[in-house]
Amino acid sequence: MEITQDHAQYFTATVNNWKHVLKSDDAKQIIVDSLSFLHHQQRAFIYGFVIMSNHIHLIWQIRDGHILKDVQRDFLKFTAQKIKFFLQETNPKLLAELEVNLSDRKYQVWQRSPLNVPVYSPEVFQQKLDYIHNNPVKAELCNEPTKYHYSSARFYFDGDLYFDFLSHHDG
Repeated sequence: MEITQDHAQYFTATVNNWKHVLKSDDAKQIIVDSLSFLHHQQRAFIYGFVIMSNHIHLIWQIRDGHILKDVQRDFLKFTAQKIKFFLQETNPKLLAELEVNLSDRKYQVWQRSPLNVPVYSPEVFQQKLDYIHNNPVKAELCNEPTKYHYSSARFYFDGDLYFDFLSHHDG
């Protein structure tokens, strides 16, 4: 197991104005592909995730040689661009709802200042992971965590390796 200098982080990014930009599976796949990229480029360990229609939650740990703020910035910028292009093709009306016309951008997919909380103990880690896995149940998208596809729940509960970018938090 690789030694890392920083703790894992509980990360939440919310779509600007809580718009349901990630409702389609194709939009969710943009996030999945980006998480896979971070894993395969050895920039981060991804321990848990859920992709909801208007926000995402992750537990990730930035690997040695990389800086949290840089990985986070690149992840959000890349996914925003991909989502913008996706919406231009599939749902220009929804894209228009993300229009901000700022000096540095016309659209804003993610709200500024995403939540990033260090996870210092196994108890807090498990609490955050449980919250992530139960998010779709709470939103009444399924009746048990393993029934929601865009989550790490099946990885932990069933040993499902579909999302090959996941690392088990026990090492």
